[in-house]
Amino acid sequence: MNSPILIRLFSELLIDDTSERAVYLQLADGILALIKNNKLLSGQKLPSSRDISSLLHINRITVSKAFEELQTQGWLESFVGRGTFVSSHIPLSEPKTLQNAIANAPLKKAGFTIYSKPHLNIPLTVTNTKLHLDDGFPDPKLAPIKELYRAYRNQLSRGGLYTKFGSYSYPNGSELYREALSNYLNETRGLKTSEKNILSVRGTLMGINLVCNALIDAGDVIVSGVPGWNRAEMNFIHAKAKHITVPVDENGLVVDELKKICQQRKVRMVYVTPHHHYPTTVSLRIDRRLELLRLANEYGFIIFEDDYDFDFHYKHRPLLPLASADENGMVIYCGSFSKSFSPAFRMGYLVVPENVAEHLSNVRILLDRQGDHILDNAMADLLNENTIQRYLRKALTVYEERRDIFCNLLNSELSGKVNFAIPEGGMTVWTEFDEAINLEVLAQKAYDKGLFISNGKIHQYTNYNTNGVRLGFASSSIDDLEKSIDILKKII
Repeated sequence: MNSPILIRLFSELLIDDTSERAVYLQLADGILALIKNNKLLSGQKLPSSRDISSLLHINRITVSKAFEELQTQGWLESFVGRGTFVSSHIPLSEPKTLQNAIANAPLKKAGFTIYSKPHLNIPLTVTNTKLHLDDGFPDPKLAPIKELYRAYRNQLSRGGLYTKFGSYSYPNGSELYREALSNYLNETRGLKTSEKNILSVRGTLMGINLVCNALIDAGDVIVSGVPGWNRAEMNFIHAKAKHITVPVDENGLVVDELKKICQQRKVRMVYVTPHHHYPTTVSLRIDRRLELLRLANEYGFIIFEDDYDFDFHYKHRPLLPLASADENGMVIYCGSFSKSFSPAFRMGYLVVPENVAEHLSNVRILLDRQGDHILDNAMADLLNENTIQRYLRKALTVYEERRDIFCNLLNSELSGKVNFAIPEGGMTVWTEFDEAINLEVLAQKAYDKGLFISNGKIHQYTNYNTNGVRLGFASSSIDDLEKSIDILKKII
């Protein structure tokens, strides 16, 4: 190696013997950095492997492996009897500092333009405090996790490995799961389905997004209630639909207002949570349910029925879904085990007419080839064994007790500061605070004391700004509920 410049360049390459990255790859990274930084130019001859090994005090075979690695990637080319050269096909590039090129730090910003959209900039709330009055999550300690683990493990140890792991399967979900789910929904919700009506999805949000992708065109009108679920609404906006809202009162969606809209313009879809409206938990009254179905038949719009917590109704048996009375295929019914089982397990489903299931499957395959069939089959085992049914009966009793104790605490400890109705079902209490209480300040002070509650901003609209939040009780023990209310009382 008789070039002082090359001696200096290669002597600056750093080799870390303690690094988990192989030495030959570290050397290859360093040489590549020199090329990208225009320190080594196209067609330039490199020092021999003997010279480099002597300079860096590494094995000559290691240097040869680094050369081979870069030759494989096209950065170097070797000629018998002549030596190793930087590839003659590499154009001159913008120089970088050698330190930055070698460090290969993770990129923070893209070199291309991102067309940012305001509806995507919704803060993601992750509850990480010991105490929490959340958005209405289940208690994972009650869920049959051990039974799910056993069922999942059995799927991995049974026969038919090629079918399970060696090839792709149906995009609408495993046949075993769809059959089990069809039977379960027919028995518990009064639906009339077969496995061909079921599409497995990864939770309610995926179901909404899939329907928007497959059935909504830009400019289509989608109607939903205010207040409503922000995540669903952002899907409507992302699909470039025209989103129109109607009021929600103590009896659910004001269907008369929807009728006025239908008389003036073509409505493509109505999104509704009739069992326990999100966020206020009120149920859609029977006359409005029937009128909503009648309007769908008359005006030809889709009803997207989000039944996110059907299984938890305390006053009496759950109200049957709109889908159970749908005779003309106007309702898309969406449910999820994530709310009742655990949010960590993404298990949802759509119930639709067969031709819609086929169409949705064709669109779903563009994004998610088939979902998790192993988890699907494990859940099918739990359904067929009645494990889920037993778990839900047990959880219902526990959650009802927590609801009653929580509402008593709200009455006794925060009297005059909050207004609420005892919910007939669900896992939260829609709670309106005195107007003098700043919910954003309250939420921050509670967080500082180890308690998470929403600041209510997500439930505010231009024409709706009630000082209310959802206070979830199901995921907390009775002791934690008492501590949570005590914190709120002291802050207020």
